[in-house]
Amino acid sequence: MGKGGQMAFQKTRIVCVSDTHTYTPREAGYNLPAGDVLIHAGDITNRGSLTELRRSIEWILDADYEAKIVVAGNHDVTLDPTFHAKHGPPDHNQCLEEQEECVQLIKEASSSIIYLNHSSTTVRLARPDGPGTMFKVFGSPYSRFEGHWAFGYELAEAQDLWAQIPLDADIVVTHSPPQFHCDRRDDASLGCPELRRALSRVRPMLAVCGHIHEGRGYERVRWSTSSSPGDSLEEQSVSGSLPPTGSKKQSLVDLTGKKQERLDNVSFLEKDNQTSQDSLAAPLTTSSIPDAQSNVSESMQDNRQLVEPDCGVTGVDVSARKETCIVNAAIMASSWPYKTGKKFNVPIVVDLELPVWNKLQQGN
Repeated sequence: MGKGGQMAFQKTRIVCVSDTHTYTPREAGYNLPAGDVLIHAGDITNRGSLTELRRSIEWILDADYEAKIVVAGNHDVTLDPTFHAKHGPPDHNQCLEEQEECVQLIKEASSSIIYLNHSSTTVRLARPDGPGTMFKVFGSPYSRFEGHWAFGYELAEAQDLWAQIPLDADIVVTHSPPQFHCDRRDDASLGCPELRRALSRVRPMLAVCGHIHEGRGYERVRWSTSSSPGDSLEEQSVSGSLPPTGSKKQSLVDLTGKKQERLDNVSFLEKDNQTSQDSLAAPLTTSSIPDAQSNVSESMQDNRQLVEPDCGVTGVDVSARKETCIVNAAIMASSWPYKTGKKFNVPIVVDLELPVWNKLQQGN
């Protein structure tokens, strides 16, 4: 704790991307900004082939971030075994054997990538030169769309699907955007209404998405002060301003109060920050790939980073969580058939204040 028992906070820089569709940063014409955490919100590949996945995983592995959080998207068909067994080979020019190799590749990469498949985990950053902060993150590849693509769901399934987002999630990463927020294409809102309702219930600090390339940008949403958060939606939504497509300027969203108004939200982890120094000796990561086993990450041991499996909370109060920043971080600027040619956005950088967990770093 800080002085007088107050929780200490530290700025944590989160670099957000989505919908890279196999293009590396160099091919898309941008450099990855410096930061503490990288989030990729899905559509790592174009058709989920082993070659595409390998190229994408390589640049993510090489990226210099203490934590790298990845979810799949509807184009990453080989990472959805049930879908691929039914539609992958005929619709995506692939074989079942390649699907098995792709899943194995993700399993191997999970020693240094936090791959979330509709699951959550708690991340503690512990590099000596890092912020020493912690947060709970939920990630999901699901989205609604037409055609034969992976990780789809029907609207009738949406409520139960998004009800699984834990109430104490600080960051939510979904491939799909929520309805009415960063989800417009040709004047149509294509996001999920039940995801929007789920976010109004959970009220995370940050929600990162993609899928709708034209919806790239960010909005700050202030939730209703109704006594029934699960039934309430927002009181206000303000779209932020970012440099236009093609600009080399950094797309920065400041939520710390330094350049823009501080986010009106708190982390549930502030209320239960009792981690002892003994926990530093047991870094581990969990992956939610089918049949994947928990394993000790050598790279995380080097960074002294601890990633814990989700344990859930009960009886929590969301009244202090009044605002969420929703970010659509699509790198591909337009959707197929690319009538004006392929154009690319730069990553969106989010500065967020998070609670410090390491007592040594808190000055005790």
